[in-house]
Amino acid sequence: MRIIRVRHKDQAFYAAIVSPESVRPLNREPGAPEEIPLAEVELLPLVRPSKIVCVGLNYHDHAHEMGKPVPEEPILFLKPPSSVIGAGDAIVLPACSERVDYEAELAIVMGRTARFVSEADAPRHIFGFTCANDVTARDLQKKDGQWTRAKGFDTFCPVGPWIETDAGDLRSLSLRSVVNGTVRQEGNTADMIFPPHKLVSFISRVMTLQPGDVILTGTPAGIGPLQPGDEVSVEIDRVGFLLNPVTSEGPDDPAAMQ
Repeated sequence: MRIIRVRHKDQAFYAAIVSPESVRPLNREPGAPEEIPLAEVELLPLVRPSKIVCVGLNYHDHAHEMGKPVPEEPILFLKPPSSVIGAGDAIVLPACSERVDYEAELAIVMGRTARFVSEADAPRHIFGFTCANDVTARDLQKKDGQWTRAKGFDTFCPVGPWIETDAGDLRSLSLRSVVNGTVRQEGNTADMIFPPHKLVSFISRVMTLQPGDVILTGTPAGIGPLQPGDEVSVEIDRVGFLLNPVTSEGPDDPAAMQ
């Protein structure tokens, strides 16, 4: 099932895509229509997480690409909820950075509160999966020595276009990033160091995961820079296709004047 988040008649809710022309509201109120034409709803950013938990160096080939040893435990960092945008929204390159990279990632969307869950029990707490782009100001990441600013700018977490509730075997998903029609990353979740269910269990032993929280599971090799005017997509088999244009801050943006 493919789930999107929409607004209809001043009400925001999740809905299942039932055809190219219509959606079915989930948990609909009495008297609400069973189906609504897609043309009558406003598409909203897919998630409103309390936190976005990200995993660094989680593909063997990416660890090699970065010249880093394979980690013994998942390397965790956070992106702020304010970085989330949806499919079709613009990634805005900040004026204070000279290199901003794409990073194609499989994202987990939590469906139940998870605290100290086992790897075997993790699937019960997952709502579904979607595409994400862990956009990163690479030069600021190196300059700062930690990742908050480099990965935390507004628009630096495109997520979408829907939540796929059944992605099949999570250890055999092909994923790629494509910039202006050219494939830049091509990987498979089989190369993950720590698979998705293990990540949910590990993170839940550090912090409570709430419904709607998002876990970005890492990126394969092939990261590279974006430029204003680019179009970048994250494509994951059996999950979805996330496309975003790229623009830059204007001269009147506050950040550009700092």
